[in-house]
Amino acid sequence: MQIKILGCSGGIGGSRRTTSLLLGDDTLIDCGTGVLDLEIEDLVKIRRVFLTHTHLDHLLSLPLMLDTVQEEAELQPLQLYLTRECDQIIREHLFNWKLWPDFFNLGDTEPTVLESNIFTVGEQIKTDQCELQMLPANHSVPAVGYLVRTGSGGSLAFSGDSTSNDQLWETLNQQPDLDHLIIECSYTDAEQELSTKAKHYCSSSLAEDLKKLEHKPDIYLTHLKPGAEEEIVTEVQKLVPDRSVKALRNGQQFEL
Repeated sequence: MQIKILGCSGGIGGSRRTTSLLLGDDTLIDCGTGVLDLEIEDLVKIRRVFLTHTHLDHLLSLPLMLDTVQEEAELQPLQLYLTRECDQIIREHLFNWKLWPDFFNLGDTEPTVLESNIFTVGEQIKTDQCELQMLPANHSVPAVGYLVRTGSGGSLAFSGDSTSNDQLWETLNQQPDLDHLIIECSYTDAEQELSTKAKHYCSSSLAEDLKKLEHKPDIYLTHLKPGAEEEIVTEVQKLVPDRSVKALRNGQQFEL
């Protein structure tokens, strides 16, 4: 199965797109601005979205995508996978007829176009092409990450937005087939105080946690602050010289 990075930046500007991963051709992890680059014929193929959390850079394209594919979704509702806390937030603050129509309930005479599937950390969901396991995260709002694996072996872990979280590293150490780790690092060490308040990794806090990882997967940094991408990667690499650390790129593809 192919995993394509539609967006991985911590912001916008130029070619930067915010977080979204396309699994095969019908499944998304997060729905940031990278989804807006897809053609309509690609958007209508998407049948499920796994959400890490409710910040706009991970969610912005979802209401716009639903507006575009509404007719197709009336025939087969888009399936949204998320925690109960995230479900409550988007129902109250997004799909509420004030910011956007309530696509969970357009009215008694209208078909449902969006359905929630609530699941929890550690639980696994199988799709036609892969299995996704919800991973623990530690962020300023309720958040999770995802582990993706296929029947052919190998796995990819995506942290979502998170700061230091021992439970994540304990879970990853239980995955001997971990091939790829996509881990957020939003700030340089010069902004360590801000990273602590925002519950994001900075270079040194991520480097310290990478020392807890027992495996040697390929490591890709995501959610890098616009304009500071090279500096963050350089700082992390210097702090963990025994690891190969690279910046995740829009359009990058992984095979599982």
